[in-house]
Amino acid sequence: MKNKNKIAVLSLGGSMINGTNGFNLEFLKNFKTFILNQVKSGYRFVIVCGGGRVCREYQNAAKAVGVDNNMDLDWIGIHTTHFNAGFMKVLFGKLSHPEIVRHETDRIEWTSKLLFSGGWKPGHSTDYDAVILAKRYGANTVVNLSNIEYVFDKDPNKFRDAKKIENITWDNFRKIVGNKWVPGANAPFDPIASREAQKNKMKVVVMNGNNLNDLAKVLNGEEKIIGTIIS
Repeated sequence: MKNKNKIAVLSLGGSMINGTNGFNLEFLKNFKTFILNQVKSGYRFVIVCGGGRVCREYQNAAKAVGVDNNMDLDWIGIHTTHFNAGFMKVLFGKLSHPEIVRHETDRIEWTSKLLFSGGWKPGHSTDYDAVILAKRYGANTVVNLSNIEYVFDKDPNKFRDAKKIENITWDNFRKIVGNKWVPGANAPFDPIASREAQKNKMKVVVMNGNNLNDLAKVLNGEEKIIGTIIS
């Protein structure tokens, strides 16, 4: 995934920040150390933060009191991603650009080591935002960090015979995730983002965010990793 600017784009799932049992403090500490080490070697990062569990809790609460408009539910999710992005920005202090990216029209010229973003507008997840930012800043790969190790051919929580996928084409991947975005959906990489990534001939790596050793391999252009490569 190397590029001449050494800019890496990470789509950081909200579940990695604040998971089922609360804040993932061990991950946050390890992730910070990892990023600091990569920055020392010359990398700069665009890190797009998802909403995760917190997003879905707010959306479910809204549904429970009668909200059924998908646009309103999407906006709830977007606000949670802004909070997560702001939180992550603060964790890295002066290495972070002082503003987070809040909309695709934000043309931020950044000289800092880290640029954080949340969601932009209804109709897709932060995966899409990561694809657009990768295109804007000259990266041809997006690494999706979540709490899963692989993409499966069907939901492994429902089907015991689900098979993990190590490499897959965009055409075949999009047959799995479909073409429609649903607010709060938990797809390995969102359908709208997938369409945009395929259009721009990008590679997406889906992997467990706790596996930072393999993330280092991805940054070095290696493909023998625990994860799924979509291209």
